[in-house]
Amino acid sequence: MRSFSYVRPTDVPTAVRAITGSPNAKFLAGGTNLVDLMRQGVEHPDTVVDVTGLPLTTVDEQPDGTVRIGALVRNSHLAAHPLIRTRYPMLTLAILMGASGQLRNMATVGGNLLQRTRCHYFYDRTTACNKRDPGSGCAALTGYTRNHAILGASTSCIATNPSDLCVALRALDAVVEVESAQGRRRVPMARFHRLPGNTPSVETTLAPEELITAVELPNLPMAAMSRYRKVRDRASYAFALVSVAAALETESGVITDVRLALGGVAPTPWRASKAEAVLKNALATTASFQAAAEAELAEAVPQPDNAFKVDLARRTITATLQRLATDGSPTKQ
Repeated sequence: MRSFSYVRPTDVPTAVRAITGSPNAKFLAGGTNLVDLMRQGVEHPDTVVDVTGLPLTTVDEQPDGTVRIGALVRNSHLAAHPLIRTRYPMLTLAILMGASGQLRNMATVGGNLLQRTRCHYFYDRTTACNKRDPGSGCAALTGYTRNHAILGASTSCIATNPSDLCVALRALDAVVEVESAQGRRRVPMARFHRLPGNTPSVETTLAPEELITAVELPNLPMAAMSRYRKVRDRASYAFALVSVAAALETESGVITDVRLALGGVAPTPWRASKAEAVLKNALATTASFQAAAEAELAEAVPQPDNAFKVDLARRTITATLQRLATDGSPTKQ
């Protein structure tokens, strides 16, 4: 690991000034991803700006019913919070299915948004990786691809986003609040992560000097009956092969609203907009759920080792929606 300067500001303006004045600086929160990458020589900042002393650690309900989550709220605290457990159970489930208890106690909401891929070629500096070294190529394209993307990938990168929390945030239409020397702005989750295209090293729409300060969840009554389902190789501490975050609202057996996002299948938390379009105003039946899954996966491009993900995603989407419909989705009166 290379030597670096260490700064620990106590307020947001000071943190922003510290990062702005250091061209090759990184914010450090829980360190569950950045420290690993520094040890592996993938990340090598000249300055580490430790933001753990900033006052961004609360979960607050706003007057309009939205919920504001500070960027430094620990994942374990967020999963256990009464507002999240009762109003957004898909988010609680997604957190509890991610990583180990020890890591959840360290990891933060803001850090999770910036979590980098767990592609083994990205971590292996002896192999080509456009995400790690732009222009070097992508070893995964001719390598072992069981854990790689089937949607949204490009000829430059087929890595997947590893976050469970972000899949739920994508389904919920969360908004990310960021701050820089230019002021504060709000970024919808739909525009936060970037598909790889020809520049897979650019993973979000954030500028290098922008600090995530909060995440806002909308007042969404239908989310109270939401679910998160994760299929993985083992029951704990494993990244998703396929995951589904879903919420369903019906009226007289007809779907009036639906939220659906996928994990483990794309370079970003994947909003299943094609499936949602099929489901709106359709009957809440297994046939509808299957048709929606087929529509979403029609443009999937599997690799030799992960073709199974297409059928696995189809079955997981259908099963998750069936469970919601069986348990009783929110019904309009």
